[in-house]
Amino acid sequence: MQHIDEALTLIKRGASELLIESELIDKLRTGRPLRVKAGFDPTAPDLHLGHTVLINKLRQFQDLGHEILFLIGDFTGMIGDPSGKNATRPPLTREQIDANADTYREQIFKILDPERTEVCFNSEWMEGLGAGGMIRLASLQTVARMLERDDFSKRYENNQSISIHEFLYPLCQGYDSVAMKADIELGGTDQRFNLLMGRELQKHHGQSPQCVLMMPLLEGLDGVNKMSKSLGNYIGIDEPPSEIFGKLMSISDELMWRYFDLLSLRSVSDVAELRQAAADGRNPRDIKIELAVELTARFHDLAAAKAAEGDFLARFQKGAMPDEMPELAIPLPGDGLPVANFLKEAGLVGSTSEGMRMISQGAVKLDGERVSDKGLVLTRSCTVVAQVGKRRWARVTLG
Repeated sequence: MQHIDEALTLIKRGASELLIESELIDKLRTGRPLRVKAGFDPTAPDLHLGHTVLINKLRQFQDLGHEILFLIGDFTGMIGDPSGKNATRPPLTREQIDANADTYREQIFKILDPERTEVCFNSEWMEGLGAGGMIRLASLQTVARMLERDDFSKRYENNQSISIHEFLYPLCQGYDSVAMKADIELGGTDQRFNLLMGRELQKHHGQSPQCVLMMPLLEGLDGVNKMSKSLGNYIGIDEPPSEIFGKLMSISDELMWRYFDLLSLRSVSDVAELRQAAADGRNPRDIKIELAVELTARFHDLAAAKAAEGDFLARFQKGAMPDEMPELAIPLPGDGLPVANFLKEAGLVGSTSEGMRMISQGAVKLDGERVSDKGLVLTRSCTVVAQVGKRRWARVTLG
């Protein structure tokens, strides 16, 4: 039983909810490799660290010896996942889906072992269902059941439109589990309804219902909102090493531990030792560097990660970046924010004229880069570390 306890500790690491743990223990006791599924609709061409929370968990299952089923939802992507949406999302074209899927296949193997990963496409079985099969699938659930979903019920109560095809999405995701004979399905906390649908449909088809492991949604660089390209608080896994490293070093010390739990492949005991070291007085910045090196190396290589570390140390530590600094959010106007106004709103200068003067003196840096253009206008949502002089610092999220 000890090896099962150890496996459960790793499986539950960072997870929000496991349904149903006793069933998972029974599956683990069989000693056979379990079929572990996670699905990704290729709705955008690139992945960011938020996407990799599930992929990291797949890697942990892979390290435990289980079968990894990476599902690319090329069929469901054309429906559009309504989870968490307050409006109907336009379906993607087949051309967009195929192009994005090709990118996903390239990027996931920066984390997963390609020799032990089965990449599946749900068009393989969904298109074979035909109109009759889809009608039979739809007959297994009621409109009342669908309206139990929080996002559907809110839209219904607010007289916002819900297209009929959106009701098909959770049914299709659930049927994926039937077709793949999944033992476990991973998903974000916003996928709860869809994940449980898989259990219901498997029971209907005489299969043992899958266990469900829900992972939290990763906060972005601002430490508040879900990591998102639209909010500009993301770290893309295809970004240059210096960008990945620098962005990771900009997160707060508190958020660092969240990233360790959800993104690091270091053991639970290793992370516990780092937490204890921080409690005993080790500089959190040094621990954050270890995280930044690990993640940058994962998406590039160790040499690139160490080079990014050297560049960071040259730009930031020689400037004596403090261990702690004020953190704030500033709304970004549609036409952008002039840099002097940015400095004033961040509380780093008393007036825009002082901001202009400090720029003229070469005393202003954004993310370690000296600002020389007084006409600079910030137009992109992002999180930056701003410095004025030697002692005024702030971590600012624009958006």
